Amino acid sequence: MNNMSTHTEETSVNTGSKQPVLFCDFDGTITENDNILAIMEHFQPEGWKEMVDKLTSKQISLMDCVGSMFRLFPSSMRDEVASFAINNAKIRAGFEELLAYCKEQHIPFLVTSGGIDFFLKPILAPYESSIDRIYCNGSDFSGSHMEILWPHACDAECVNQGCGMCKTSIIRSFASDQYFRILIGDSISDFEGAKIADLVFSRSHLTELCEELQLPHIAFGTFHDVLGHLKKAVTR
Repeated sequence: MNNMSTHTEETSVNTGSKQPVLFCDFDGTITENDNILAIMEHFQPEGWKEMVDKLTSKQISLMDCVGSMFRLFPSSMRDEVASFAINNAKIRAGFEELLAYCKEQHIPFLVTSGGIDFFLKPILAPYESSIDRIYCNGSDFSGSHMEILWPHACDAECVNQGCGMCKTSIIRSFASDQYFRILIGDSISDFEGAKIADLVFSRSHLTELCEELQLPHIAFGTFHDVLGHLKKAVTR
């Protein structure tokens, strides 16, 4: 609790003339669980754990890992996999209220996710009118097995070059001299974005990584926490 209080004080800043914009992760952030991991653990396609081990040991990129894991599924399982993900997902408390506040204050809310469109977009469908844009990976079921598409690849400045859906590239597309860039996330995929954001709301592994490198951040449990701090930290 003391760490959270300290981080909150450090990051209570005025956005000045800059336009605030929120970049929010999906798996483990908007939803309480990691949907891709839940899919793999439920269906147990042969070889998926080996892909995760290779990712953890940095033998392959995140893009290679996700692409390889979904390629283990025949395209005929599209509806079954999507149905499981949709029924299994639980939206984190306070999400609707945060969206309402952003809409009221004309703060763009962007979903920046390494998730896949065929289950992510149906989960977010009830909130779509309050979300300015959803950035995620695509999917193709025309072949014998699922194929993941990557419409938001890394730009030349990305240090990872293999993100799949490159969050830092999206953040950089909003000029730092015009926008006050706020990141909300929970995992390693959000870490590089945390380094270039003006304000970070973190949980789980992202909090640990921010503390390790002493990056200013505000730890949160629900979006009610984010909303409360946002009203204090972001003034226009």
